[in-house]
Amino acid sequence: MPVPYRAVGSTGRLSRDPPPPAALTDRGPLTVARDPWWRLGVFLVGGAFRLAFRLRVHGLGRIPARGGVLLVINHVSILDAIGVGLATTRRGRPARFVTASEVFDLKVVGWGVRKIHQIPIRRGMADRAALREAAAVIRDGALAGIFPEGRVSEDASLARLQKGAARLALTAAVPLVPMGIWGTNLRWPRGGLRLGLPLRPRVAIVVGEPIAVAGDPRSAADVRALTVQIAERLGELAAVARRAAR
Repeated sequence: MPVPYRAVGSTGRLSRDPPPPAALTDRGPLTVARDPWWRLGVFLVGGAFRLAFRLRVHGLGRIPARGGVLLVINHVSILDAIGVGLATTRRGRPARFVTASEVFDLKVVGWGVRKIHQIPIRRGMADRAALREAAAVIRDGALAGIFPEGRVSEDASLARLQKGAARLALTAAVPLVPMGIWGTNLRWPRGGLRLGLPLRPRVAIVVGEPIAVAGDPRSAADVRALTVQIAERLGELAAVARRAAR
């Protein structure tokens, strides 16, 4: 039976179930060195990714080496999280992605995402208390990641952003670091696995300068303004990543 949890909604709204300790608490900031399950995932899943792609990361030093951080990334493939996770590993930090709640209900995959301390997200649920709890995990030192589009883009262009990322950022009040990714979609776009040349496409990840976070997560105007700013930066970085992946 799945462990009950409190999930962050794509609109910043959350379910009313209590969170599991592994998902929303942290015994100090985790590092790659302290996380054997993350290292195992990097070896197995990351190894397969490196066989399939040539990963290039630009601006990695813009990710703080410690302290709470929220990464916001454009979404062109279901493989994006693996590429970003490999990038943060180079900084010595595992990434705790805000992940669709239904993934936690899958027997094998759900077990895996719990082991690497991902944060569940349930679309369309309402609970500000749970949003504060998720933000507290980030403030306590976690490096979290979220795809503000909410799903893989239809044609790899930047889709309209959901407001949950801005609400979470404003609630956590930690550095917000935008990232652009391109290349994973050449092998696995939204439509599914695509085989062909090149055999090992280049995947480029470009890390941008942090976005200043200020405002009230309960203010629609503040949430909207930050969402627009995130969209502008992700659009720019995705374009740079696309050029870098050539």
